[in-house]
Amino acid sequence: MSDLQQSLFLKALRGEPVPRPPIWIMRQAGRYLPEYMKVREAISFNDLCRTPEAACEVTLQPIRRFGFDAAIMFSDILTPLAPMGAEFAFGNGGPQLARPLRDERDFAALRTYPSLDGVPFVAEAIRLMKRELGDKTPLIGFAGAPFTLATYLIEGGGSKNYENLKTVLYSRPELLRGLLEKLGDQILDYLRMQVAAGVDAVQLFDTWGGILHPADYAALVLPVVRRIMDGLKDTGVPRIYFLKGSTPYNHLLRDLDVECCGIDWTQDLSLAIAQLPGKAVQGNLDPLCLFGSAEQIRDRALAICRQGAAAPGHVFNLGHGILPQASLTAVQTLVETVQGFTKE
Repeated sequence: MSDLQQSLFLKALRGEPVPRPPIWIMRQAGRYLPEYMKVREAISFNDLCRTPEAACEVTLQPIRRFGFDAAIMFSDILTPLAPMGAEFAFGNGGPQLARPLRDERDFAALRTYPSLDGVPFVAEAIRLMKRELGDKTPLIGFAGAPFTLATYLIEGGGSKNYENLKTVLYSRPELLRGLLEKLGDQILDYLRMQVAAGVDAVQLFDTWGGILHPADYAALVLPVVRRIMDGLKDTGVPRIYFLKGSTPYNHLLRDLDVECCGIDWTQDLSLAIAQLPGKAVQGNLDPLCLFGSAEQIRDRALAICRQGAAAPGHVFNLGHGILPQASLTAVQTLVETVQGFTKE
């Protein structure tokens, strides 16, 4: 077995014994890092995602500074949508789609494509990242889950109430189901391309999946997620599913064929472990805890480490993405605490 396969991150995902939980954090390459902001002075966010050398550089920055146990490729969950016919503009107000999906013609106009043709820069960036990381640090690939992408497409950007999405859900569910199927085909192809390019694990981000009644989640969202995860099984890479707000859905996820479930900070980790038997878990410190005292960061991180020890595997992470205002000192305290923990 290669040195990389012996990494704490990949061993924890496989449920193999590790002396401590590995740690990485969502959005670890981003605006809280001064070196990232220096790169952004010379390049737009959109161009950064599409320029392999620049994406590689910002992927490596948090590894150099903090020594995280895994890197995650720098990109955006909306990246694969542009070749489908949905080009988002990225500004201070977040991503915006010029023409949100509103009628059957809009839904039908979205087209699928071979990912290596439509977003070849992602595969190229992965190859650069793997070359730089070598056998020391695993690389995580990722994609947005179909429902989360559908939310952005129908709302045209972020939303508080999701009124346009839920109007479609309750008035034309067949339109939403068709969109999710089309996005599912595209995302499966996109993730398989990432695996072929060299990523060591994949994470499917379902940021907005938790806004639905569990019955709607089970009927509309879960079948497409299951199809993607089943379609990746033969690649042999560990699969992580992160569903923000998953507490009401854990009973539905227990039979999902994935190696690991991401847990947000609103859940008791011990309860989530009991509800997801046989699965590794990832999480679940509140991102705002990094705004607290060093003592609070250490105490809460150690409590999570102890709880996670009861799972087949535990990867330490925040319960959602790190905020731009988080201090470097707080992150360093967190990393040192987790990497200094020893399982009893």
